[in-house]
Amino acid sequence: MLPFLNWDFDYKKSMNCRFQIVIAASLCLFPRLALAAQPVPSINPPRLPLAVVFQGESKFQAIVAKAEREHWRALPLSERIVRVARELVGTPYINYSLEVDDRIESPVANLKGLDCWTYYENSLAIARMLRYKPGPYKPEDMLQMVEIERYRNGCCTGSYLSRMHHLEEVFYDNQRRGYATNITSRLPGAERMHREIHEMTVQWKSYRYLRSNPSLVEPMGRIEDQVSNLPVYQVPKSKIRAAEKYLQNGDICAITSNDSSGYTSHVGMIVRLGDRAYFTHATSDHDKGRMVIIDCPISDYVNGASKHAGIIICRPNDVPPSPLWQTNVAKQ
Repeated sequence: MLPFLNWDFDYKKSMNCRFQIVIAASLCLFPRLALAAQPVPSINPPRLPLAVVFQGESKFQAIVAKAEREHWRALPLSERIVRVARELVGTPYINYSLEVDDRIESPVANLKGLDCWTYYENSLAIARMLRYKPGPYKPEDMLQMVEIERYRNGCCTGSYLSRMHHLEEVFYDNQRRGYATNITSRLPGAERMHREIHEMTVQWKSYRYLRSNPSLVEPMGRIEDQVSNLPVYQVPKSKIRAAEKYLQNGDICAITSNDSSGYTSHVGMIVRLGDRAYFTHATSDHDKGRMVIIDCPISDYVNGASKHAGIIICRPNDVPPSPLWQTNVAKQ
């Protein structure tokens, strides 16, 4: 049986999550098979005040205005992602931007400060939003795109457990819904990995929501057991240079770790410059400014630190367009 089929979390009770969950039984056996994209779940109002869950509206509006002036909507998703990502270069690095409450989970976006994960998520969210629905755009539109990427089955139920906390599950779940393709196993030199994931259950006191709700630790352990059993591949560091030519703008690039307690330790995106695949990411390194940067080629980056083992590459897709394009709102 495939992982996640027996999960019975409270997201099934959400009235906004009534869309068909399609599990392709051949996903693990035939990763090259294209999956039809599932409908986007209905937009949910923020579960916490907008001022709490959305920071940096002026930056958001500036990016959207530039996108409209320059007709980014007409570009492929890969190019839209890079356009947005470049607008965020120089944004300060911050930690724990998603931990905004002790109990209520809600999609969060903060364009004033980013970590490695929110940098890729926010770039992808705005890029998808431009094609998903017509303007004018508001923060809630971006939060909807964040929600479908970050939460299991695209729905935040208000529970911390509905958020996916491991990149391996994010890539798996989004591929299952037709929103992405994990291309790693197709790249030259790719190899299967296996790790026993227990980071969040062992270090639960480091996480605000788990510390405030210890009853979540046990079910989080079951989630981590499922993540441990996912089919995960990496391109080891010695093989990345040869694989660079297969990477494209906007690919999500996770850095695998030599630490046996987890699969990945960092994430960013690919930017093509000349004939090389460069790594853009939000870095906490003081010698790189603790901010969003376009760094060196990805093979150089990974080979520059002994703690890095390789890379995982997930290629995102556009989501099915909103019905709003078919109404009088969309005269573009």
